[in-house]
Amino acid sequence: MSRPPRPRPGSKLKISEPSDAARPRARGTERSVARRAELIAIGRKLFADTSYDALSMDDIAKQAHVAKGLIYYYFQSKRGYYLAIIHDSVADLINFAASGLELEQLDRVHRTMESYLRWAEHNQAAYRTIVSGGVGFDTEVQAIRDGVREAIVATIADGAYGRTDIAPIARMGLFAWVCSVEGATLDWIDRPALTRDQMRELLTKTLGASMRAIEELDPAYPAPSPARRDS
Repeated sequence: MSRPPRPRPGSKLKISEPSDAARPRARGTERSVARRAELIAIGRKLFADTSYDALSMDDIAKQAHVAKGLIYYYFQSKRGYYLAIIHDSVADLINFAASGLELEQLDRVHRTMESYLRWAEHNQAAYRTIVSGGVGFDTEVQAIRDGVREAIVATIADGAYGRTDIAPIARMGLFAWVCSVEGATLDWIDRPALTRDQMRELLTKTLGASMRAIEELDPAYPAPSPARRDS
């Protein structure tokens, strides 16, 4: 699978779009667009803490108080509906992480980690699906997951180095940190022995350690001052 393109500094971060099979049919009216958005909002609540397999289309229609055919009309299938929900909620997370350019570096990292942990905490079923790659081998969900990883790497790189087109050693160091964040967050939502503030601080400090390692291996990428031991 090809890697999603990295955004330029200051650009709006994007994740992989759903495939043609999963993408809902285009609707021409404002009412249709609003109705689709309403169904996605309902689905985000339904699937926040409930796995994909646990809800049938009949369950979804009943809890959403809509006809089952309406969901098929906009999303073609249960899977198409679920992918649209995941894509929409993850896009909110990523675009929020990419904002806050006016903040100091450490404040921006704290803000990004806070929003990431809060989203995982409040959307546990969806988070597990994304991090695990979906049900079985789901290339659509894996593409979303890869997009999230690359977007966070780009956000951190832009804040730390002022650029997103970084050298392989720097990218791999940040990418490895993002993967460790996923594993730690999965364990945290299953066994929340730490508060969200404690998790945020822990993950921020491990990012500092990763940046110091990057600098040691490639001095062209010095760790920003908040990541230095003497700061």
